[in-house]
Amino acid sequence: MTLNYEDESGLNLGLPLKEIAEAVIQASLKDVGCPWDAEVNLLVTGEQRIREMNRDFRGIDRVTDVLSFPMLEFERSGDFSFLRKEEDDSAFNPSTGELLLGDIVICAGRAALQAQEYGHSVKREFAFLTAHSMLHLTGFDHIEEKERLEMEEHQRRIMEAVGIVR
Repeated sequence: MTLNYEDESGLNLGLPLKEIAEAVIQASLKDVGCPWDAEVNLLVTGEQRIREMNRDFRGIDRVTDVLSFPMLEFERSGDFSFLRKEEDDSAFNPSTGELLLGDIVICAGRAALQAQEYGHSVKREFAFLTAHSMLHLTGFDHIEEKERLEMEEHQRRIMEAVGIVR
């Protein structure tokens, strides 16, 4: 697994964010049964930048906690059977052979604020936002109630797998 990590937030949350993200991403890939090593990009940024991205890409002009930009379009959540490594060249990094899942953008300030609001650690909030976004990168969503419940169950298992629970 390759994590391309960048922190431009300017905030020091006092945590090994890259290591936390790597653990959560690995647990997420295992939980959804991804059959390949994968590559994910993670940008930790500030409120102004994520607001601009939210406005530009989603048409919503406000700060958000996390954005997900999947590279693949899944017919069914977490079902990788539509991919054939030998046929789907654009889905795999030609240098490493890893599956290109997409980009995650997390707002450091919003993660810290939400941790305080929810009464848990910044580590837990950052890990949760990473797990949530990874599920989006693998085709999950929470628009309908059934989807939301399924996604919440995956999030719970991922957080348990990395030992970060409420």
